[in-house]
Amino acid sequence: MLDILFSIYGYGIFFYATSITLIYLSLAVMGYFNIWRHKTRYTVREERILVEYPEAAPGISIVAPAYNEEVIVIDSVKSLLSLNYPNYEIIIVNDGSTDNTLDLLISNFEMVEVPYAYINKVECRPMKRVFKSFNPLYDKVIVVDKVNGGTKADAMNAGVNVAKYDYFINTDVDCILAPDTLTKVILPVLDSDIPVIAVGATMRMANGCEVQEGKITRVRPPRQVIPTFQETEYLRSYLVAKMGWSAINSIPNVSGGFGLFEKQTVIDCGGFDTNSHAEDMDMTLRMIAYKREHKEPYRIVQTPFTCCWTEGPPNLNVLARQRTRWGRGLLQIFFVHRRFLFNKRYGRMGLVIMPYALFFELLAPIIETTGVFFLIFQLYTEQINFNTFWLMLLYVYLIGVSISTLTIVFDLSIKKQYKTFAEYLKLILFSSFEAFFYHPFVVFFSLRGYWQFLTKKKFKWGTMTRQGFQSNTESKAA
Repeated sequence: MLDILFSIYGYGIFFYATSITLIYLSLAVMGYFNIWRHKTRYTVREERILVEYPEAAPGISIVAPAYNEEVIVIDSVKSLLSLNYPNYEIIIVNDGSTDNTLDLLISNFEMVEVPYAYINKVECRPMKRVFKSFNPLYDKVIVVDKVNGGTKADAMNAGVNVAKYDYFINTDVDCILAPDTLTKVILPVLDSDIPVIAVGATMRMANGCEVQEGKITRVRPPRQVIPTFQETEYLRSYLVAKMGWSAINSIPNVSGGFGLFEKQTVIDCGGFDTNSHAEDMDMTLRMIAYKREHKEPYRIVQTPFTCCWTEGPPNLNVLARQRTRWGRGLLQIFFVHRRFLFNKRYGRMGLVIMPYALFFELLAPIIETTGVFFLIFQLYTEQINFNTFWLMLLYVYLIGVSISTLTIVFDLSIKKQYKTFAEYLKLILFSSFEAFFYHPFVVFFSLRGYWQFLTKKKFKWGTMTRQGFQSNTESKAA
């Protein structure tokens, strides 16, 4: 009986691995054609029109929550002020910081407290003060000082309440945006006959890049091990997975690190869920559900262009906090939104997005872990045919490396971010070791997140150890 069960399990693993391989290859093909479409459709000419004719450029609000971000907040705001777009505002939400974040913003950007007609369109903790600057250099900046809400979602809701434009950017203060970011993400909105409710873009690691006055002057791969692994992981997620899903309007989530959202749809959905550990995926799913329930057409678009650089976890401790939270959030999604799963009322979300996330994201760490124990048992009982074992292992390994290499080729076809071949070779080299030295930690941290959610452990929005963008150039000069 035990032999039959192991045989069934073995075949199940084989079909599971084959399925995910075929899915990723399909996404890669769809992603390639979608990238080609974006490169040919949205050219520099269209971007120049938006910049030269402000009346053609829709206003965009940039909302960036900040909690104890004194190391990085000034460079972040300087970066946002340098964007090449005529109509936008910057809303920094100081979510009850206990360090010098607010004082630094006030002193560096000549901010003064102003009266503000604040309306709670979506729920959040109380606002205390609003600051603006009368210096024309900084008149785009608004600082909202509020009571700490414990989550980024609560701070985002405060920003949504203040935002005056129809579209807003959800980002973090540890992010640096490319100068042409706003034109890149608004063009798909203007070009579509179907209302676009959200737009995502490629994010990559700022670790290792040279930064001056909030601007990236030289893009480099990260110097540290963990961010270098994440660089390829991020590119694979955006350029293969999300670009592929975007081709069939089935993007599972618009990243909380960077994304453009239609404000009214977010308000109609009740704003960001302050109880969610994955507020970005939760918001995306609820927006889709709202449109489906009201029988309104919609599109969610992913653009392949690198618009955002973020400071990634520099070590395992910070990575553990990040991925554990992601694990909690993913499991929570299926508890909160289980009614969407296999529900044809919600179209592709119910029949494609949610089943994929269940079988190939949520269950993947569990299946991989049980697979390791199954392998150990087979080794102990001498049931492995080593004539085929190494061949199958090599096959799976090469598929993973090939997808990563293809991702780097996609990135090169969009824009050559790095200057030297050696820098691209570094990414390829790290991707070849990802399965052994990085991925096992991601699996473990995800499982820990599942366990913490199931045991109802309570969490608050904590801080990530910041090194600061400026230190990248300083360390190089030293």
